[in-house]
Amino acid sequence: MPQPRLSKVNKLTITFLVDNSIEWFTKLPPGFTHELPQHLRYHSPEVDKITGVPVLDFNRFCCGAHGFSALINTESPETGKNHLTLFDTGPDSTSLIRNVSAMQVPADQVERIIISHWHSDHSGGLLSFLEHRNSGPVPIQTPCVVDVHPDRPLARGIARGPKYDKVIGALPPDPTFDLIEEAGALVETHAEAHVVAGNTVYVSGEIPRITPFEQGILGGMRWKEGKWTAEPHIMDERYAAIDIVGKGLVIFSACSHAGIVNVVKHAVDTFSRPIYMVIGGLHLATPDLVPRIEPTVHFLSKQLKPSPTYILPMHCSGFQSKVALETAMGEGCIPAGVGVTIEVIGDKEHDACLLASSY
Repeated sequence: MPQPRLSKVNKLTITFLVDNSIEWFTKLPPGFTHELPQHLRYHSPEVDKITGVPVLDFNRFCCGAHGFSALINTESPETGKNHLTLFDTGPDSTSLIRNVSAMQVPADQVERIIISHWHSDHSGGLLSFLEHRNSGPVPIQTPCVVDVHPDRPLARGIARGPKYDKVIGALPPDPTFDLIEEAGALVETHAEAHVVAGNTVYVSGEIPRITPFEQGILGGMRWKEGKWTAEPHIMDERYAAIDIVGKGLVIFSACSHAGIVNVVKHAVDTFSRPIYMVIGGLHLATPDLVPRIEPTVHFLSKQLKPSPTYILPMHCSGFQSKVALETAMGEGCIPAGVGVTIEVIGDKEHDACLLASSY
């Protein structure tokens, strides 16, 4: 089946709206901006009457939460129109809304929400965001599209090792299609790869499982036919990609249940473009997944040619994988967190000589 056509963009802006971490002070590369200076520069903080300096109102700053959400702003090279796409919505009804308000995101301009997979730490803020988006004084004429995989589970749970045979808890239920539509959105179900946002954002279909060491989420369970059934691979998971002129692909992999190496391999095979940036949860945090860290880091830093310019291990990546990636990639491993904004500008002169990734 032919792949959808993905247009290269000259500019990409990313704002992280939900993540487990808040990072205010670590040195960041050019184009990366911490939350704090954004409040001071753009959000008109109240000036203290006595000292004459802005007051940092922490009640209006972002909060961390176990989940992921990123606002993606792309400009179509064909039309010049900007497209706002929300990739995942965090775990609950409060963190995303608080952080959207903190970062002064124009929620009414978000055209599409992509839910990477049916786990509530990625879909839990969906309904509250839609309610927030539609709460303005003027009715919004164009409904927001919610882009989901059609295979929504009735319930998913977690079993504890070493046998992974007893479910210790169920995840909160994902929003139903009916509830999403009742919230004023238009549901689109996609099991296959497609492009959105004026052909500037690619949403994958099923991610091929190739590597021998990436075996999904140990203890992943699904309620099916009246009983809990092992479901380690989470086959409804999808990643998103944007192609930047003169730089290559920016990959959003919210949880990497498929394995981030499998994700990157699929992107390289699909587009024959270098990987500029890898963003999101690498799902390497739990003790039983530690053996996967070394081959993952080796692939990203040594085997993949050229290696990514930046990797942003977020959400479920875990401390040990971050340390290993920083050791291998140095300043190419970025300690990003909620509230951080990234601006990537393309390089037309360099695009013609950009070599495709290989491994």
